[in-house]
Amino acid sequence: MRLSYLLGTCALALLFSCSLFGQQYRALLITQTAGWQHESTFDAIPAMHKLAARHDFRLDHKQRAMPLTAGQLENYDVVIMINTTGDIFSEAEQEALEAFVQAGKGWVGVHAASDTEYDWKWYTDMVGHMFFIHPHVQTAMLDVHDNSFPGLTTWPKRMMWTDEYYEYKDGTKKPGFNYLITVDESSYDTQANWGPGRQSKGHGDFHPISWYHNYDGGRAFYTNLGHVPAVFEDPAFLQHLYGGIYWAATGKGME
Repeated sequence: MRLSYLLGTCALALLFSCSLFGQQYRALLITQTAGWQHESTFDAIPAMHKLAARHDFRLDHKQRAMPLTAGQLENYDVVIMINTTGDIFSEAEQEALEAFVQAGKGWVGVHAASDTEYDWKWYTDMVGHMFFIHPHVQTAMLDVHDNSFPGLTTWPKRMMWTDEYYEYKDGTKKPGFNYLITVDESSYDTQANWGPGRQSKGHGDFHPISWYHNYDGGRAFYTNLGHVPAVFEDPAFLQHLYGGIYWAATGKGME
């Protein structure tokens, strides 16, 4: 009886171990904030776990008390930052994330990930465009510039979308960046006034929303979409987000 129990336990452990190794890749989700807490984060967390189950990748959620280390990050293929804000990493954690990307791994930023770590140049260069201001949530027209990127193959070239559209400190095109989605500023009210030195100016004909690039040995993908909580139930958005995660984690999809 005892022998059969032990054999059964070993079989279950082996099955569990195989299931972990059988998953496509491993992702670490970070939602930590040192500033504004987005309501949509509470929708994003369960949505991400469902996305991981649907696409068979392992997802762990970083707890605030768990510091990032190089040894810990070795277990992952991609770091996903959703609605992080402010200075959330220590100097040692910053070094660990830099080493992670430099080792050929991937980074994904969603919405307020561009409102994070303004004083860390390596990070701001990776994101590409950092948050400056935004108008109120509203419906606008999005333009897709590359339907060949994973997650955008079924998107139309132009579509209505309701979200919070960021104006960035620098919204001009940057060399080496591949722009996937822009928003048509003529289709919504870009005006916002947050006091002296914080008035919207708009970006004109080119207002980036999502992009990707190879960076410092690894891969980086960002999407501005993701402020409205219900977005994390939208199949189109989840497809777009998963495409970015898949590319950042594996480097595949753009052969």
